[in-house]
Amino acid sequence: MRVVNQSVKKVDHKALVTGKAVYTDDLAPKECLIVKVLRSPHAHALIQDINLEKADKAAGIECILTYEDCPDKRFTMAGQTYPEPSPYDRLILDRRVRFVGDAVAVVAGYSKDAVEKALRLIKVKYEVLDFRSARDNEVLVHPEENWKSLCPVGADNKRNLCASGACADGDVDKVLEECRYVVDRTYHTQANQQSMMETFRTYTYMDAYGRLNVVSSTQVPFHVRRILSNALDIPKSKIRVIKPRIGGGFGAKQTVVSEVYPALVTWATGKPAKMIYTREESLTASSPRHEM
Repeated sequence: MRVVNQSVKKVDHKALVTGKAVYTDDLAPKECLIVKVLRSPHAHALIQDINLEKADKAAGIECILTYEDCPDKRFTMAGQTYPEPSPYDRLILDRRVRFVGDAVAVVAGYSKDAVEKALRLIKVKYEVLDFRSARDNEVLVHPEENWKSLCPVGADNKRNLCASGACADGDVDKVLEECRYVVDRTYHTQANQQSMMETFRTYTYMDAYGRLNVVSSTQVPFHVRRILSNALDIPKSKIRVIKPRIGGGFGAKQTVVSEVYPALVTWATGKPAKMIYTREESLTASSPRHEM
């Protein structure tokens, strides 16, 4: 009863009220590789060719990774309890891009300026696909054979459905016939993004035990560990996720967003890497609440 109905000081109260609280970017070492992503300008397209010749030769670049450098292992970024109801339908980098802002290539270098210059030097040729209608369209968003849904939520990639269902009790048509007034309309919500003060950010490094350490502004460290294990196709025992204080989340950080890209770079190079989302990236390439 020493704490019931009593004021209890937070362990980190002094750091918070004096502005000395430590967040993800404060912990990242200065020698981290800077990681940024080249993003698709198209809502639905196939990458026909990626020309890295000039970008690879740019000063201060450690590596440029494309879909050819990623495991062909489908996973979900959704931070949900296993088995996740969201389909395993994506790769870290895919030849098929599915929204404006989808990742095309990952660039890692020794300065922000060097990386941004290399991004401008990458030339991509796309085959633009239909995006105006999805359900039962002959153009499939996920035609791949290794797509899978772990839970029976009405997902069907051959119909472009990530989930579907219906629920009714009794004779609905009969009830509607007996109603004096029937309002039949379709309503749309707008997309929403939580816009927390701290954008998505992650830094990664290898430790002395050969583990991939992931320090990230996340609300779901154990989900991040499982998701990265699936995405990189490595055992969970090889991954350690550390969650420092986060600068707001409101549910937006209950999924994997920035973690996969620096993790891929560190796993490929053995070097520490860091990715800080801009506000624009947070709004366009995270996991906001969709229009419904």
